Amino acid sequence: MAIAPSPACFSGSHADFYAAPLMKLQSPQLSNRKDLFPMPMSPDFHTRLQPILPDLIRTFATPFHIYDEIGIRDTGTALIEAFAGVRNFKEFYAVKALPNPRILELLRDLNFGFDCSSIPELILSRRVGARGEDIMFTSNNTSSDEFAAALRDGGCILNLDDITLLNKLPAVPALICFRYNPGSRRSGNAIIGSPQEAKYGVSHDQIATAYQQAKALGVQRFGMHTMLISNELDYRYMLQTTAMLLELIAWLSADLGITFEFINIGGGLGIPYLPSDAPFDVTALGREIALLFQSFERQHGYAPRLYMESGRYLTGSHGVLVTTVLNRKDTYRTYIGVDASMSALMRPAMYGAYHHITIHGKEDSVPTTPVDVVGALCENNDKFAIQRPLPPIDIGDVLLIHDTGAHGQAMGFNYNGRLRPKELLLRRDGSVELIRREETIDDYFATLHFTPQSWQPPAC
Repeated sequence: MAIAPSPACFSGSHADFYAAPLMKLQSPQLSNRKDLFPMPMSPDFHTRLQPILPDLIRTFATPFHIYDEIGIRDTGTALIEAFAGVRNFKEFYAVKALPNPRILELLRDLNFGFDCSSIPELILSRRVGARGEDIMFTSNNTSSDEFAAALRDGGCILNLDDITLLNKLPAVPALICFRYNPGSRRSGNAIIGSPQEAKYGVSHDQIATAYQQAKALGVQRFGMHTMLISNELDYRYMLQTTAMLLELIAWLSADLGITFEFINIGGGLGIPYLPSDAPFDVTALGREIALLFQSFERQHGYAPRLYMESGRYLTGSHGVLVTTVLNRKDTYRTYIGVDASMSALMRPAMYGAYHHITIHGKEDSVPTTPVDVVGALCENNDKFAIQRPLPPIDIGDVLLIHDTGAHGQAMGFNYNGRLRPKELLLRRDGSVELIRREETIDDYFATLHFTPQSWQPPAC
């Protein structure tokens, strides 16, 4: 039979334990002094890339994404250090952010697991050595065939998006996790939206029944997951999410007689896209979550493991899209046409997202007339910047579009027959490695080569 939600859950009755109320937070006041944050791209990456950029363009040609190995490794190491006070912390990198095996290898070196949402992402993770509980399969609208593939080749942690998916499992796994959606109990943000409107997760009224049914099937190990926001710069939101899940598993454990081995607070840690944005305070988050876990352990005699699935936070700031100016058009506005299109970076068009732009060799020049920086698609939203004040731009100038190390190449597409660019990696030793070639016209037409097949209606 179903178990009714505990009326005390989220009532604020544990306010002495949970440091922040479960409510929408006001964003902290961030500095508007651009001299404090001159550009989103890290100064170290900029310093190492700028001198070699002309040679890279001669060797590889634009457009290309280039990623910084040092920056990715340093950010991953800093994340581990920030959560040193939490026993058994583990990061599962969100493969969707940058699904390139060379990048995954760097993160595997840090003992990170991988968060996957499709079978190709699972295959990528396994190819770099991840197996079993190093992989979190967080899919939605999932088929039985996908679950069967996920459970092969060493399996993974299944993170179910809906209570009905228990019936689609080809076998009963030893460990089950559900993705929790708190509905009106929490607020989301612009990218994911309100939890009540999100297609993700098990509702609050269903969550106890979901675990009860899993237990009845014979599942013996349990985890709890949620993800409510994306690109959030206020660390207190993730602190509230942690408190919410700890209270939730305490209630479910008492009512169902099960123990939760881990909570997964999801991803969503933001990066400073705007020059005026302060970086995410991961040190404060780690410190304050450690206090929550210590308090939970004092009350309950144990503490679950803490999992996280950052993507953008680890790689987003450590990539740039390098593109060359092809044309300048002066009509009602000034349009700067470059050799990349939104097929290589669709965030500005899809979300209205800001990506900082600098001009190679003109970083210290004063911005003048606002311009639109555009690609070549037959879509009016094929723009990397709209009315952005930039220094004077000449044909042949090289633009660096910042923060493309996550959800850049990964969200690429082939509308208009435009082809996705190559990817490069700036290594620790100063060398540059091609880690994905650009698409070709042959690639574009490859799916038109197939064994002929047809269907005919039956004869009357």
